[in-house]
Amino acid sequence: MADTSLVDRHEPFWKRLPVVVQLRRSTGWQRAMLITGVVICALYLIVAIAAPLIAPYGFGQLQGADGQGFPRTSAPSPEHIWGTTVGGFDVFSRVVFGARTAVLVVIVAVVVSIAVGVVLGMVSGYIGGWLDRILVVVADAIYAFPSLLLAIVVSIVISGGNSSYAGGIVAAAISITVVYVPQYFRVVRAEAVRLKNEAFVESARVMGTNPWRIMTRHVLRNSTRSLPLILTLNASDAILTLAGLGFLGFGIGPTSGAEWGYDLSRALADVASGVWWTGVFPGVAIVVLVLGVTFIGESLNDISDPRLRARRRLKQLVSRKQAASTEGAAA
Repeated sequence: MADTSLVDRHEPFWKRLPVVVQLRRSTGWQRAMLITGVVICALYLIVAIAAPLIAPYGFGQLQGADGQGFPRTSAPSPEHIWGTTVGGFDVFSRVVFGARTAVLVVIVAVVVSIAVGVVLGMVSGYIGGWLDRILVVVADAIYAFPSLLLAIVVSIVISGGNSSYAGGIVAAAISITVVYVPQYFRVVRAEAVRLKNEAFVESARVMGTNPWRIMTRHVLRNSTRSLPLILTLNASDAILTLAGLGFLGFGIGPTSGAEWGYDLSRALADVASGVWWTGVFPGVAIVVLVLGVTFIGESLNDISDPRLRARRRLKQLVSRKQAASTEGAAA
């Protein structure tokens, strides 16, 4: 998260937005990575929103307006620019609609994970006692499970074989949420344990402030500074988890929605026949989106690192002294 102490409160509001602050503070490769990641994620978001306008066909459409069925495993052509699958689906349309599925699942999973993890971590760290011990044990137990295996189990329990679009999104989002809640819980709890003994919290407690108000007004505000970094890194991992669920057959059915992992699993049998387009395009879509989110996370991590900030300030100071000495020598 941006260092608010370095932000001028008198500047326009748009210059104090989180991403804008990081862009203004970043330099060199950090700025290039951040801009690249933001552009990639923005393009995917636009594609997800405008999917019905961009895709020439529906994700489950098997025939054109003339009533003739689409050819199966057809190579890229003017009618189907990325070809068709063995089931007769248009690859380009399914990749475009798959962006909507990925964005929806990641947004729901990350938002719910943060909401649950932050609340539990704040309550556990501030109140302590037996509640803290129980929540820590549960969080550690969940964290010890392999993430994909845990997501599969939760998805099976929630979906119950339901492959509808809404049901599949909810099942995938909740299964990913269960995986990431312990991470947010541990980070917020550690900060809450540290902050509850600070002077400003003790002062609020002595003045008789309600404990819930202390947690939300003082502890929460100061314990969530590192969450944006975790959010971006978990978002990229959530995309891969969703693709893994779909690849193993625990995602959304082909007639209910488009999902890249499922399309990749169906494309395995096509590789031996030389049909490359059914697997390449969904795979590239996953890789590029994960790369974009990772770029944002890594650049934010570099910008927030105090050691790197001190190093940049030292370089700026040295360069200024060198420039001043050069100007003095020239004079």
